[in-house]
Amino acid sequence: MRISQIVGTAGVPVAALGAAFGAAAIVVLVSGGSPMESFAAMFSSAFGSGTAVGETLVKSIPLMLTGLAVALGLRAGLFNIGAEGQLLVGALAAAWVGFALDLPAVIHIPLCLAAGVAGGALWAFLPGLLKAKRGVHEVITTIMLNHVAFYLTHFLVTTRLKDVHTMAPQTPEMHATARLGWLIEAGGLHWGILVAALCVVAFAFLMARSVIGFELKAVGFSPDAARTAGINVSGMIVLAMVLSGALAGAAGAVEVMGVHHKFYDQFSPGYGFDSIAVALLGNNTAVGTALAAVLFGALRNGALGMQLATDTPKEIVTLIQAIVIVFAGMRFLKNRVPGTRGSRDPGLRADTQGRADAANP
Repeated sequence: MRISQIVGTAGVPVAALGAAFGAAAIVVLVSGGSPMESFAAMFSSAFGSGTAVGETLVKSIPLMLTGLAVALGLRAGLFNIGAEGQLLVGALAAAWVGFALDLPAVIHIPLCLAAGVAGGALWAFLPGLLKAKRGVHEVITTIMLNHVAFYLTHFLVTTRLKDVHTMAPQTPEMHATARLGWLIEAGGLHWGILVAALCVVAFAFLMARSVIGFELKAVGFSPDAARTAGINVSGMIVLAMVLSGALAGAAGAVEVMGVHHKFYDQFSPGYGFDSIAVALLGNNTAVGTALAAVLFGALRNGALGMQLATDTPKEIVTLIQAIVIVFAGMRFLKNRVPGTRGSRDPGLRADTQGRADAANP
């Protein structure tokens, strides 16, 4: 990649962050505060000590995995808005395996992770199937299934799967053999960070080095050209949604296995929704999404410390996130305006066209 391409790719995220922090600074000034003091307190709370770094990374893990889930869908031309519901279903599936089965840790931990992945994948399968077979837009179906997931998990943790020893809407505690231990005790950083890192590497390999990744990108670039080139477009749409849901389900599994050790109602503060901003800010790339997740984890972790130290409302973080979404979303929409698609991935365009020409000499 040329230096000019790298600068161009990084320019939009940097501009989005600059605009977001600039707007936040204006709000802080208008409210009588000092932007420099507020942002310094936020940074110190997020990175000022080993414990703070650990807490930031812990908050980044679910954002990293759900961000990859959204990014994978977008690379295939699909807007998966259902990461939150997929995360919840995956988390509940992992928690159930964690407390219902009594197994050695070497079996129990992978089985819980697999249950979470399967739960998220299953929850994303139906939107993918409806999109592939009936043309039903995935935004509509995934939003609807989010609500189904909210109420289904709420029903289960208040009835059949409820811990009878407490009044709270939650499952029983997972067995110790199903929990992810601490990688670094400071900040409670658990082995889930390794799971997230492996998923980042796998995502990068899938998209850059595999036939499946090429076909997913080809379908996202132009379904008609991909179909002409001999790619099973319907199959790729379903596969993209299933893989996206699997990543979101893994996020839920890692969160309950590494942090909460049980599933309780509304445990997620909106990781699946924030993942949209994470993926867009990261330009739907593996490394970019990982860095964006750490940034958003830092914002989450630093918000309360900023409020306690400077009386600046922690809702400033929400403002920053919203402006990032607006700027990154503008670029996302621009790249999908007819007549501008070729600028997104000229190599993919040439390769796809070449396969189409070969299929129709």
